[in-house]
Amino acid sequence: MAYDEVLANRIRELVQAEEGVSEMRMFGGLAFLIHGNMAVGVSGQGGLLLRVDPADTEKLLADADARRFEMRGRAMDGWLRIDPHGVTTKPKLQRWVARGVAYARALPPKR
Repeated sequence: MAYDEVLANRIRELVQAEEGVSEMRMFGGLAFLIHGNMAVGVSGQGGLLLRVDPADTEKLLADADARRFEMRGRAMDGWLRIDPHGVTTKPKLQRWVARGVAYARALPPKR
């Protein structure tokens, strides 16, 4: 499944003013990186792939639209899938994107 171009454009609008933002195809979708660290991505399976502080994972899972990202059957703290319903409005999307950007910005830049 191809990723949602409309959602990608909505994210671009939110992150365009961020310093060090770039885009990269990743995980079957399109990732937005801050200084080389993934912040948020448009998932090829629909919705978002979001990078967050691993310590916040459990708290964020209280949101009905959030679930752990699984890679090869392994659930990973610090990575969430946000269902498409969770990004239908600008405030909902902005909330998730801001969280991912803040975490990526807190990491050391990659070369």
